[in-house]
Formats: sequence, C-alpha cells, structure tokens
Amino acid sequence: MARQSDFDLAQLRTFAAVVTTGSFTRAAEQLGISQPTVSIHIRRLEEFVGRQLLVRDTRTVTVTDNGQALLGFARKLISLNDEAADYFTGSAMSGRLRFGAADELAVSELPTILRAFRQHHPGINLELVVTQSGVLQRRLAANHLDLIFINQAADTDQGQLVRRDRLVWVGLERAEIDEGSPVNLVTYSAPSHSRHVAISALEAVGRQWKIVCNTREVNGLLAAVRAGLGICVLAQSRIPDGLQQLSGRFGLPHLPDIEMALLANPRSAKGPVEALSRAILNLPVTPIRR
Repeated sequence: MARQSDFDLAQLRTFAAVVTTGSFTRAAEQLGISQPTVSIHIRRLEEFVGRQLLVRDTRTVTVTDNGQALLGFARKLISLNDEAADYFTGSAMSGRLRFGAADELAVSELPTILRAFRQHHPGINLELVVTQSGVLQRRLAANHLDLIFINQAADTDQGQLVRRDRLVWVGLERAEIDEGSPVNLVTYSAPSHSRHVAISALEAVGRQWKIVCNTREVNGLLAAVRAGLGICVLAQSRIPDGLQQLSGRFGLPHLPDIEMALLANPRSAKGPVEALSRAILNLPVTPIRR
C-alpha cells in the first residue's frame, strides 16, 4: 500500500476505544463524541489501511486479525503522543494527587504507569491508596481522593470506562466440585462486587454455597485458591498463572460482565487528574502474575 499520509490519532483513539469497550455506543461515550463520528472514524481508518478491522452486527463488535495487529500499533502511537504531550506540559503541574486503585488492578500494569507519571510530572506529589472498590468510592465521595481506578458492574454509567471484561469462576485446574454439594467460595470481605456477584449467581440457580476464606487483598485471595480451599471470581483477563477458568463446568452459573472505570472528584484540580487518566486509558491488558 502506497502511503498517502500519516495515521490520524483521532481515528486510532476511536478504534482503540471501540475494541476496549466492545461497542460503538460506549466508545462514543468514553471519547465524548457522537456515534456517527465513531462510525466515520472507523470507516476512514479501514479505507486508509485497506483492510477490514472490525466486524459489527446488531449485538457485538468482533476484531479481525488485521484489527488485532493494528491495535498494538495504535496503542503505542497513542501512548507516545500522550507521553510527549505530558512531558512538555507536565513541568507546569504541581501539587498533590490522591489516587486510589482497586487491589487487583494495582498489582498488574499500573506500577509501570505510575513510574512514568512521576517522571513526567515530578512536581506532583502522588499519594496512592490500594484497597477494595467500594471503600475507594466512599473515600472519593468524602473528598479524600481525587481519582480512583475501580471495578464496577457493567453499564453502571459512572465515570470513564477503561475496559469491559467478563467475570468468570476461577480455581485449580484439577478442581473437582460436586454439583450436589455447596460451592466453597474464596472472596473479598464485604462490601465487594465480585463477592456479591458470586453469591447472587449461585442463589439465582438454587445452588448452595459457603465462604471458606475472607480476604481484603488479592494476594490472600490467590493464595487461598491455589491452596485448594475453594474457587473465586475474577475478570477473565486477570486469571493468573497456575489457575484455570472453571466457568461452564460443574454446573456453575453464568456471571455478568464487569467494567474497569476511572471516577474523578469534581472538586479536584483537573490537570493532574486528566494526565493520569490518559495514561491509564492507554494501558494494555496485563494478567496478574502473583
């Protein structure tokens, strides 16, 4: 293909948003543009590369092989552009940024982003809180945090969508669960979205359950499941080494989708919040490795 011009960053952002959210409508909401504009960006991008990138029907959006290849390049180009912009505008930023992240989100790809953020914005004092999503939401509402990165129910329409994923049952590969016996659950302490989802799904199909381990952090959750104490609920992209997706086996009920989202404090300074938000929106999916 003879190159006629450079890639359009706006089109690449739109394409990445559609892939991340799995929807033209949700991508439009995330980017603050209209759905027809999303369609135009995708069409023009496909015309530019001369390949089909997405297959769209009335319910789903599927990424083609060419689309998957472009997605990697798109994220790199967007990230480099934003890093350059942050570098040349970041020196003017100063003050404090109180940031909260849900436990399993904080132990994967987030440390790399935080290191880069500190390098580009040395004048900002970054304060990090890692705990459960419900606790973070309460602290945000109480004006104790400026920005939070949390898990929440899909289609909640709160904050800025980072990624949509499927919740799945997770346990040891050799796990055996008697369909007539209670399901042994390893969960976060209440309040916890994944705990609520697991219990609600089991009760909806009349399945008995018992909580064999409560924990407040992801390392404890994974340690208990690896020890064979029970099974847990995780986002599909976050299944760590040594554990296996069990959904579809042992009569376990279907689980809903989940969203990873950014919620900002409207009372906080916008510059630092927007800079860190942009960095997180460009994150690739990195499974938990602990």
